[in-house]
Amino acid sequence: METKEYIESGILELYVYGSLSEAESEEVATMAKKHPEIQAEIIAIEKSILALSSSFAPFQSVENYATIKEKLNLSTPEVIPMASKRNWAQYIGWAAALLLLAGIGFQYNQMELTNIQVVNANLEKAKIEKERNELVVKKEAIETQLAIVKDEKNTVITLGGQTVSPESSAKIYWNKETQTVYVDASGLPEPPKGMVYQVWALKLNPLTPTSIGLLDKFKDNNERFFAVSNIAEAEAFGITLEPAGGSLTPTLEQLYTLGKV
Repeated sequence: METKEYIESGILELYVYGSLSEAESEEVATMAKKHPEIQAEIIAIEKSILALSSSFAPFQSVENYATIKEKLNLSTPEVIPMASKRNWAQYIGWAAALLLLAGIGFQYNQMELTNIQVVNANLEKAKIEKERNELVVKKEAIETQLAIVKDEKNTVITLGGQTVSPESSAKIYWNKETQTVYVDASGLPEPPKGMVYQVWALKLNPLTPTSIGLLDKFKDNNERFFAVSNIAEAEAFGITLEPAGGSLTPTLEQLYTLGKV
């Protein structure tokens, strides 16, 4: 270490104050003997201490300096850590970021809520549209039914209940000119599962049955009004209960209704 650096290191002041260890004091003494400038600096420091002591205790004699020096025990000043200046700009930046995230979250939630509302509105619209279409179909069916019932060209044949189901009834609307046939089966009970009503056009002498249709999807037809196949000639009409898919000949034991033209 250079002499100047050694002097400026502060070790000489500690030496004068008596705050060095024995080994460190010996080292300073050795350096003072080798380097006159170090010795001179030690003397200057001692003089400064004497001058400082005189200003605070003017009545102390020079002889007391040695005693003061011996009793003076200056420890290394306590270093008080200073709290670093808070970086408010950084905090403000984090706060702004949090606010931005909160804003984005709020906007996202609002967008999701809006999307849900749009989906619900579309579902409700589709439901209303479906119900409207169903009402239109139902209205058209009722109008067709009323037109058939009111058509004076149609012959109305009432079919009464038979032994297997005395309370049953039905009506046939037959237009002999167009040969179209409609069945009002509102007086028939719902067929058991796996069974279907079958409509027959009959000739009586000899008894000759001709199948003119099945009353399929009976449960789904709210009006119980069915169109069946055209027929040119018939003396009577009957309805039997048959296995699903129908039969080639009527099951007379399951004859529900019968009526003459």
